[in-house]
Amino acid sequence: MKTIAETARLVLREMTEADAEHLVLLGRNPNVMRFIPGEPPVETHADALAVVRERIFPQYALGLGRWACIEKATGAYLGWCGIKEIDGEYDIGYRFFERHWGKGFATEAAIATRDFARAHLRGNRVVGKALVGNVASRRVLEKIGLVYEKEEEREGERAAVYVLTE
Repeated sequence: MKTIAETARLVLREMTEADAEHLVLLGRNPNVMRFIPGEPPVETHADALAVVRERIFPQYALGLGRWACIEKATGAYLGWCGIKEIDGEYDIGYRFFERHWGKGFATEAAIATRDFARAHLRGNRVVGKALVGNVASRRVLEKIGLVYEKEEEREGERAAVYVLTE
């Protein structure tokens, strides 16, 4: 597995098939999934393996991806963060276990992801999208320097679109 970035507290690395169980646990938490409309549920190990093999691994071949966020101090899998291409844009996304919310991990990982995009990606704009009601996620996008652009519909919900302007 390849390390993508390190921060003061985190290692961001490519996921492996062994990480599938973490995706199941994230997908089963209704609080984690509350602001993720239209995404098929990841409720079984087979579902999670399919996500890893069919959606995550192909992004790695493009130099992109959703990366496992590992706490350096404990080795714990906290969630994931990364960047993938969606509709011709580079989308920064993240998902963390609820017990790790409010500790700055999402912001720290998203800053590393933003910096990765600045250093390695060209041609497409970098965006972050969050449902309008997801105040915490919108704050992360603002903290990492993305600028509010507009609202758009996302799976029948209103989403705020933020753009990296620098």
